[in-house]
Amino acid sequence: MRAETLDETWIDAFVRVFTLCALKPDEQVIILSETASRPVNVLLADLALTRMTARFFHLKVPTPAPEPGPVVRSTGASLALTRQEAAVRALAASDLIVDLTVEGLMHAEETAAILKGGARIMNVSNEHPEALARLVPTPDLKDRVKEAVGLCRSAKAMHVTSDAGTDLKVAMDGAATVGIWGWTDRPGTLAHWPAGIIVSFPKAGSVNGRLVFKPGDMNLTFKKYFDSAVTATLDADYITGIEGEGADARLMRTYLDGFADRNAYATSHVGWGLNPGARYEALAMYDKADTNGTELRAVPGNFLYSTGANEFANRFTRGHFDLPMMDCTIRLDDHVVVDAGVLQT
Repeated sequence: MRAETLDETWIDAFVRVFTLCALKPDEQVIILSETASRPVNVLLADLALTRMTARFFHLKVPTPAPEPGPVVRSTGASLALTRQEAAVRALAASDLIVDLTVEGLMHAEETAAILKGGARIMNVSNEHPEALARLVPTPDLKDRVKEAVGLCRSAKAMHVTSDAGTDLKVAMDGAATVGIWGWTDRPGTLAHWPAGIIVSFPKAGSVNGRLVFKPGDMNLTFKKYFDSAVTATLDADYITGIEGEGADARLMRTYLDGFADRNAYATSHVGWGLNPGARYEALAMYDKADTNGTELRAVPGNFLYSTGANEFANRFTRGHFDLPMMDCTIRLDDHVVVDAGVLQT
């Protein structure tokens, strides 16, 4: 990726997203960052809010030292606010938080307290601004996502199959379903950009079957496409076996084993992508330091299976995989919402 010199279109993209957040002149905005945040995105947020004559200030905290064990990537559970009680209070007292932490506040322990105070959190994923500018959300994306939310919340079961051998069943009773369309305009809510995704967090004991990852599917924690087939067996939410002849299976086993935490093998959430602007090949177009992989989760028609923390099943862990799969069929009860990787809604 070329050196990051400011591009006017990047500032425009930030302005458009903040405008969708219905920012009012009297609202207080905080740009939250940490030592390791992407500097160009922090600057772009500043320039965009300045152009909008918003009331804002920066809150920057130190990035915690890495813990022993596996390298943590793309968890959505930033540790930047750990033991930062004064910062949490300031954030909770604000109206809009532009979240530029590296991992994001989606699953951070402090997020509930911040949202309870009425603040809304706009997470800007740790992506190169070129990718962000390509994926500015649009009002019609909200309509598409909300329709999918309704389908999930009314369903009793999800059944995912593929010609490669995937056969996964998810009980949807009691699942918590969240739709992300890329901006937040209501107090006490969180959104992230890029967006265009629906995810359901099943209650404990709801996920059983088999996932077969084929070459070309994605492991976003490793920021790579699968090179070889991997079969994962699931029993009552937990992966009980990871089999495959190539390096991909060994890498997954070694990584999850490194957490020494059974919950790293558990189901976090399931869902699919809905953003027509998200590109399947994007992971091949950026250096690993320039992408967080968020775009791949939103590729239309992918089935997203994720391991790790699921607060709705009372499970918490640092281990996490986001694993978008292509060419799957997703059924909600008797309704096909994705047919062999092609959106039907």
